[in-house]
Amino acid sequence: MGRRNKRRRLNIVTALFALLFIQNICFSQTKIFGSIKDDTNKLYSVSIILKDSLSNSIIAYSYSDVNGNYKIETAKLGKYNLVFSSLGYVTKTIPLSITKEQKDFKVDIVLKDKAMILDEVIIKADLPMTIKEDTISFKTKFYVRGNEQTVEDLLKTIPGININTDGTIKIGNQEIEKLMIDGDDLFERGYKILSKNMPAYPIEEVEVLKNYSNNRLLKGVEESSKVALNLKLDEKSKRIWFGNIETSIGNNNLYQLKGNLMNFGKKNKYYFLANLNNIGYDATGDIENLVRPFRINEPASIGDNRSVNSLLNLSPESLNFKQNRTNFNNAELVSLNAIFNPTEKIKIKTLGFFNWDETDFFRNSVAITDVNGTNFTNTQDFELRNKNRVAFGKLDFTYNISKTKMLEATTKYNNGDFNDNSNLVFNGSSTIENLQHQNTLFDQKISYTNKFKDKKVFLLTGRFIDEKAPQNYTINQFFYQDLFPSFTNTNNVKQQNTNQMRFAGVNAHLLDRKTNGHLLEFQLGNEYRKDKLTSEFSLLEDNSVLNKPNGYQNRTSYQVNDLYVKSKYRLKINDFGIVGKLNIHQLFNRLENNNISSNQKPFFVNPSLGFDWKINDKNKIISSYSYNTTNARVLDVFSDFVLTGFRSFSKGTDSFNQLDASSLVFNYQLGNWSDRFFANTFILYSKNHDFFSTNTIIEQNFTQADKILIKDREFISVNSKLDYYFKFISSNLKLDLGYSKSEFKNIVNNSNLRQVNSNNYNYGLELRSGFKGVFNYHIGTKWTTTEIETTVINSFTDNVSFLDLSFVFNKKIDIQIQSERYYFGNLQTDNTYYFLDFDARYKLIENKLTLGLTGKNLFNTERFRNFSVSDIGTSTTEYRLLPRFVLLKLEYRF
Repeated sequence: MGRRNKRRRLNIVTALFALLFIQNICFSQTKIFGSIKDDTNKLYSVSIILKDSLSNSIIAYSYSDVNGNYKIETAKLGKYNLVFSSLGYVTKTIPLSITKEQKDFKVDIVLKDKAMILDEVIIKADLPMTIKEDTISFKTKFYVRGNEQTVEDLLKTIPGININTDGTIKIGNQEIEKLMIDGDDLFERGYKILSKNMPAYPIEEVEVLKNYSNNRLLKGVEESSKVALNLKLDEKSKRIWFGNIETSIGNNNLYQLKGNLMNFGKKNKYYFLANLNNIGYDATGDIENLVRPFRINEPASIGDNRSVNSLLNLSPESLNFKQNRTNFNNAELVSLNAIFNPTEKIKIKTLGFFNWDETDFFRNSVAITDVNGTNFTNTQDFELRNKNRVAFGKLDFTYNISKTKMLEATTKYNNGDFNDNSNLVFNGSSTIENLQHQNTLFDQKISYTNKFKDKKVFLLTGRFIDEKAPQNYTINQFFYQDLFPSFTNTNNVKQQNTNQMRFAGVNAHLLDRKTNGHLLEFQLGNEYRKDKLTSEFSLLEDNSVLNKPNGYQNRTSYQVNDLYVKSKYRLKINDFGIVGKLNIHQLFNRLENNNISSNQKPFFVNPSLGFDWKINDKNKIISSYSYNTTNARVLDVFSDFVLTGFRSFSKGTDSFNQLDASSLVFNYQLGNWSDRFFANTFILYSKNHDFFSTNTIIEQNFTQADKILIKDREFISVNSKLDYYFKFISSNLKLDLGYSKSEFKNIVNNSNLRQVNSNNYNYGLELRSGFKGVFNYHIGTKWTTTEIETTVINSFTDNVSFLDLSFVFNKKIDIQIQSERYYFGNLQTDNTYYFLDFDARYKLIENKLTLGLTGKNLFNTERFRNFSVSDIGTSTTEYRLLPRFVLLKLEYRF
C-alpha cells in the first residue's frame, strides 16, 4: 500500500510539473510584442497602450523594459490602436486587427524626437513603476491600500516582493542582501528589525536594486546576481525628528508598547526603536542574522562562517506552525542606531541592540520506540522557561580615500547571558533541568579596496574573532543506573562545558574584468582557527561529588591552519557563460584529546565547473558541478562522551577526518519576477562519499551515540515555483511544488548497518488579489507528506490552509481578518484546528491619532497536537497555545 501511494504521489508531482512547462498553452492569448528605440538607443519606460478603435477605451497597457522590449496580452478580438508615447518623442499609433487566425503580432517601433519650446512650463510624468538600468522604482502611493502599518506590510503590496511567515524578504525567489533607507544600511542581514518595526507612512518609493554589490568599487566588475531594497522617504520626513508611539492593552494583563524615533538628514541619520510585549510577537527575527550575517562567495567575507557550536540546548524546537501562537514571552527590545558623515570621505555607523526576554514553552509527548527488537514507550510533560539578555554593539567605519580607494573597518561585540529551566515529568518522575550559559564575542574586520584600473580591483582583508560559550548544566534525577551501577547513592548529575574559538585570517583578492566581458578572480589567503572544548561530567549525592566517570570527560584542543589559493574564471560568449573554479588547500591540523596529541597535513583540491545561459529575455538556465573536501570540526573529533540532553550522550571520532562530496545543481527560469508569468525550477543532487553517522545504543532511560564514518549517501531535491497574474480578476496565483529524497545509514543497538530513506513531498497554491477597491483577499493551502522507510514504511500528511480578508472602507476605517486551518495526519482524534484573528483601525485624526482593536485566537484553541515519524519510531506531541485575547490599541504619530 505504501509503495502504491508513493507511485501515486510521484504521478501527481510529475503531472503538475508537466502543467508547469506547458503553461504557454494553458494561458494562450493574443501577444503583441517588440522593441522600441530612437535613432541611436533603445528606449525604456515608454508607455504602450492598447485602445479600442471605436470607443477609445483602454484595453491593456505596459511599459518598455531596460532593453527597450515590451509585451501586451489580450484575449479580445477586433480592431484596436496601439499607441506609443514618451516624454520628448512624437507619439506613434499603429492600427491592429486581432482575429482568431493571427494570435501574435511583432511590432518594432522607432520614435522620433519631438521638438518642444517650453516657456515656464514644467512637465512631470508620474508613473507607478520606472526602470533605469539595474534599478526598478515603485511609487508607493499607487500600491498602498491604507492599512499598511509597518514596512513589512508595505512591501507585501509591491509586485514581485514576497515575504515569508518568518519575515524573510525575497525578490521573486531570492532573499535580499539588505534593506536600506535613502541608500544607507543599518542592519545588514538583520533587516527584519527594520521591516517589522519601522512605520510605513514616510516611505514614498521602494527601489529594487538588481546585480547589487555590497562594495561600491566592485559595481560593474564582480559577477553579481544579488538584490537589495532601498526605501526612499518623502521630503516632509527628511531632516526632521519624527516617529510614532503605539500602546496596546488587553485581557489577562497582555500588552504591547512600541515606538520609533527617526531623523534622516543628508549627513546624519538616526533611528531609535523600542518594543515591549508579552503577546508572543517577535520584533527581532533571528538575532543571529544581526550578530553574524553570513554571505556565501562574497568578496571580503572571510570568517563569516566561523562561530562556536554549543553542546547543549534547551531552546524550544522549530515548529511547522506560527511561532507567536506558542511563544509565551515577556520581551523588551531597544535598538539605537546612527550614521554620521563628519566629512565627505568618512562615514561612521553605530548600532546598539539590547534585548531582554523571558519565554515559556509547554509540550507533552508520547514517543514509541520500535527498532531492532527494542520496544518501549516514553511519556514527557515538559515546561520550559528561558531567560535571556543580549547586548550587541557594532561600529562601522568607512574612509573613502579617493574615488578608487576605500578602507572599511567593522568592530562587533556581543554579550549574551542565558538561564534555562525546565520542569519535566518523564515517565512519571519529576525532573528539573537547569542550563546556565553565556556567549561573549569580539569580532574585528578591516578591508582595503583599490580599483587600480577601470575594471580591475584588489581587496585585502584581515579578520580576528574571539568567542566563548561556557555552559553549566544540572539535572536533579539520575537515569543512568545501567551505565554506572556502582554508584547507587547518586541522585543528581551535572556537566560543565566550555567551548572557545579563536580565529585569525587574511585574504588577498584580485578581480579582473576583461574588455570582452570575461572575469578572472584570484585569491590567496590563510585562515587559522583554534578551538578549546572541555566537558566535565559529575555524579552527585545531593551537593557532594561521588565520581567523575572515565570516558565522560573531555579536554580537547583543535587547531586548523588553512593555507589556500582560490581561482575562478568566467568565460562570456554573448549570452552564454562558462565558469570554472579551482581551490587548492594545504591544511595543518593539530588535535589534542586528554593530553594525547597528533598532527596531520592534508592537501586537497576542490574543482567546480558550471555554465549560465540566457537563451532570451524569458528563458535562463544555470547549472554547475562541484567536488568538495571539507575538514572535520571540533564537535566531530572530541574523544569521550558528553551529555547533550537529559537522557542522551554523544561521542566524537577522536581522529582527523576529511569528508568528500559531489553536487550537481540545475536551475531553469522562465520569465522574470516582475512579469505577468514567472516560473523557476531548482534541482539539487548531492552525494556524500564520506559522512558522519552514529552507532547508537537506545535504552528507555538513555541513549549513547558514537560518531562513526560511513561511505556513500545521496540526496536529491526538486522545487518548482510558478507565479501568474490574472488581469481579469486582478489576482496573482502562486504554485509551489517540491520533492526531496535523502539516504542515511546508521547502526542501532548493535544491528548491522541500516539504510534509512526519507521522502518528502510538498505541494501548495495561493491566490492574492490586487483590487483597488474596498475588498482584497489572500487564500492558500499547502500539503506536506513525510515518509520514512527502513524495514517498514511510516508516513503521514499534514495540511495548512488560510484565508485572509482585507476591508478598507475609507480613509478612516479598515479591517483585516486572518483565518487558518491545520490538519495533522495519522491522528485519530483532535487532528484539525482552526484559528481566527482580526485587526481593525479607526483614524481619529488623519496621520496623527489612530484607534485600533486586535483579536488573536478568537476560537480559543488552547492546545494542538501533531504527529512525526523517525527511523526508530513515532511520536505524538501536544503543545500549549496562547489563549484568546483582545487588545485595544492607540497609535500617535509626531
